[in-house]
Amino acid sequence: MFDKVEGNWVRVFHSVYAVLLHVFLLDICIPFGIYYCMLIAENRMTIDNRKNILECAVHLFATRGYDAVGIQEIVAAAGITKPTLYHYFGNKQGLLEALLHEHTRQLLADLRFATDYRGDLTLSLTNIVKVYFRFAQQHRAFYRMQLAMWFAPPDNVSFQIVAELNQEQHQLIEGLFIQATEQHGNMRGRHRRYAATFLGTINTYVTLALNDYAELNDALIHTLVHQFMYGILS
Repeated sequence: MFDKVEGNWVRVFHSVYAVLLHVFLLDICIPFGIYYCMLIAENRMTIDNRKNILECAVHLFATRGYDAVGIQEIVAAAGITKPTLYHYFGNKQGLLEALLHEHTRQLLADLRFATDYRGDLTLSLTNIVKVYFRFAQQHRAFYRMQLAMWFAPPDNVSFQIVAELNQEQHQLIEGLFIQATEQHGNMRGRHRRYAATFLGTINTYVTLALNDYAELNDALIHTLVHQFMYGILS
């Protein structure tokens, strides 16, 4: 008798367990899984849209110029609508600011490390050139774009935005020359001039490379650094 009652309870338990498992899977797990997948897809779409807009913008700005490119041209190239661009960046200026921030974040991080003077000026300058050459090789269109903006009229929006970026780079390189004056006393008070000249020389060689007149390699790095060192120490 007890075996029969126990068997009935086992069957009831299994039936209740099966019903609860069914409810759990259909009403909780599957909807949650669908919702989770939707969140992932939405997040991926957000990242892809934003990245796509930035890539289209840098190409258009580099080839046509910031002022010549309108919002409509950007959204058409990216295959999106204007509200989508406004959602991510607010306006054209916000797009440019985001573009500069995205591309130069790693550049500035590498430059901060390279400009930390360790007692060897030639080595420090070599490391700085390597940072810029590597960046130019990885972001050719962006480098060309920001160089063009640097030579825009001072009241131009693109120049004003790029000027902030260039100022930070100049300050880091100036800081290196200031630190180096303890070993190279003849450089004292000339840090701004040296920073501007050195960065200008780097950009000149990068421009030649972007136009296929030079190759950014170790030999060019050696030539650039030693020409500069000869000029400031002679």
